Amino acid sequence: MGPARSPWSWVRALGGLAVLGVLVWSVGTGPFLAGLRMIDAPALAAALAVGAVTTVCCAWRWTLVAGGLGVRLPLAAAVAHCYRAVFLNATLPGGVLGDVHRAIRHGRDAGDVARGVRAVVWERAAGQLVQLVIAVGVLAVLPSPVRPYLPVLAAVLAVAGLLLVLLARAAPRSGASRWSRAARAVVTDVRSGLLARRTWLGVVAASVVVVAGHLATFVVAARTAGADAPLSRLVPLALLALLAMGVPANVAGFGPREGVAAWAFAAAGLTAAQGVATATVYGALVLVASLPGAAVLLRRIRAQEAGNCR
Repeated sequence: MGPARSPWSWVRALGGLAVLGVLVWSVGTGPFLAGLRMIDAPALAAALAVGAVTTVCCAWRWTLVAGGLGVRLPLAAAVAHCYRAVFLNATLPGGVLGDVHRAIRHGRDAGDVARGVRAVVWERAAGQLVQLVIAVGVLAVLPSPVRPYLPVLAAVLAVAGLLLVLLARAAPRSGASRWSRAARAVVTDVRSGLLARRTWLGVVAASVVVVAGHLATFVVAARTAGADAPLSRLVPLALLALLAMGVPANVAGFGPREGVAAWAFAAAGLTAAQGVATATVYGALVLVASLPGAAVLLRRIRAQEAGNCR
């Protein structure tokens, strides 16, 4: 029997179910089913191709961060780990269990679980930060439902960034307390794992390509679902939906993404049903793009079974 799930994991899953329940109550099951029926071979091929590029870029970003933290991670192994993580993220509740698995697995393989976990945490954080910066910039230029609120958001982000810098400068340089050790570890990790001269440019470049790939997949999903709005209207809506995916309260990836897409499409003059259909197609395309991860997972299971039989 496996370990009991924490109450927070149940809250996350129930949150995703609640969002889906509200959507089904509001627009019915039609948009979900219609979106799935519209998926065709070109959309699947595009998703697989874009998914390969984004997965390799995520793996490269991870190797850079891990290397900065002093943990060896070959690119080929990182790609396999990332494919498996994307598949688990797309099929298990919460949307982050695949990343938890790759962090612990790599840490054990490298002989330092703590450092392996920190490498994944900082790699994910860097990707989310770059995505947030891109989103704020694009949403400030192109029309979107949140454009009137961007000055407040930008001010909040600027204050948060300033506070982080001040906290980093105020971090104690010595001391044996838990806070002192944690603060020094964070500052050291950021400096060596993210901001080092040999690391930061690659991390940013990889993150930009990953965000562009996610946007391209969302646009393919929107076109597949029948949305014919120009890119200047679709891209901001896609960014809002992608930001919603960062909320760890979903069921196999579904939940906040569909809710935000429904609201954003309706607020932009389209329809909530079209937003739900687009987000549903996007989720299906991401799942298809992650299928190589299922092969990686199956190969690992077979290798473990073969080892146990010896």
